[in-house]
Amino acid sequence: MSEIELPNEDACRCAFVALIGAPNAGKSTLTNVLVGSKVSIVTPKVQTTRALIRGIAVEGDAQLIFVDTPGIFQPRRRLDRAMVTTAWTGAHDADLVGLLVDAKRGLDDEVDAILGKLSDVRQPKVLILNKVDLTPKPALLTLAEALNARADFTATFMVSAMSGSGTDDLRRWFAQHAPKGPWLYPPDQLSDAPLRHLAAEITREKLYIRLHEELPYRSTVETDQWQERPDGSVRIEQTIFVERESQRKIVLGKGGQTIKGIGAESRKELAAIIEKPVHLFLFVKVREKWADDPERYREMGLEFPKG
Repeated sequence: MSEIELPNEDACRCAFVALIGAPNAGKSTLTNVLVGSKVSIVTPKVQTTRALIRGIAVEGDAQLIFVDTPGIFQPRRRLDRAMVTTAWTGAHDADLVGLLVDAKRGLDDEVDAILGKLSDVRQPKVLILNKVDLTPKPALLTLAEALNARADFTATFMVSAMSGSGTDDLRRWFAQHAPKGPWLYPPDQLSDAPLRHLAAEITREKLYIRLHEELPYRSTVETDQWQERPDGSVRIEQTIFVERESQRKIVLGKGGQTIKGIGAESRKELAAIIEKPVHLFLFVKVREKWADDPERYREMGLEFPKG
């Protein structure tokens, strides 16, 4: 990565940009593309993102802190409520807000519910239609018109987060509308998440991808130990929490093959990110009702909802 120079103090702009939307709209993929590096995990499973993930990008004189939020949906459980509350908090706390809509799915019930609450968000809002490469142009224009009739959007962008099409224009728009102010992070920093958290998220990503159908949604990963070794390598110990013994057996797999595969994939990606050899040790524990444990919420960066 080339070194980024801090602009003249009077020219500095800085903005928190919240990306909100329904589950699987493509927020995490778009965040990674806008930042230019992987800061948020991506899986086909809905509600993969659980807490606010902040990825940092520089565009001209502006530092943009993109806030990848959990998908907004009708919550049924305590964990669901914590995630949805966190998403709306991210929107209200940001300087700019982008509503990401899966153009292929269009204006469905989830998007409709989000639009109903969007007027409470006072910050400038832009509409981002994603997956436009999979949607006929006439349908895109009709959808954009319908959505703009429902909310006060300052601008509309059509992008493909997967290919990156249209994302440069979107990043430039956010930079141009960022308020004047000092940068909040060093110029070369890509995320505010500690490496321990990112490591746990990457293992959770591999777990979800490998066991997309078999493993219930309620599992989590925590990094218990991060030890820098004298030889320059890193020893990482992580625990995967599940709710039942039957789930633990699924994660382990026959003869431990599934957990070995998850560990190998996670270790490879972690080594590439931190640019050091990684020794990764995974443990699987049954903790019934972990989703009702305040400590687990703190580890995930979520507020524990009462009641």
